[in-house]
Amino acid sequence: MPTNSNTGENYTVTSSGTNDQGNSYDHRVSDSGDHSYHYSNSDGSYYYSNSDGSTYYNSSTGYSNYTSPSGDSYKSYSSSK
Repeated sequence: MPTNSNTGENYTVTSSGTNDQGNSYDHRVSDSGDHSYHYSNSDGSYYYSNSDGSTYYNSSTGYSNYTSPSGDSYKSYSSSK
């Protein structure tokens, strides 16, 4: 069973696919019952949409953004690309 690298929880993929732009997605349910959607984009970026309302985006080029359930946004920039 796969493990979420951020939370350490195991999860099950309940559905997955690829859209017209070549980006893949899957719906995940963790051991605790939380639902999330994970999108892997053809440009190397990825995005999580979590059941608590939070989101996480990683551009794969040194920029990432986390938005908390309350709507606060936290940006991060890496010096290496």
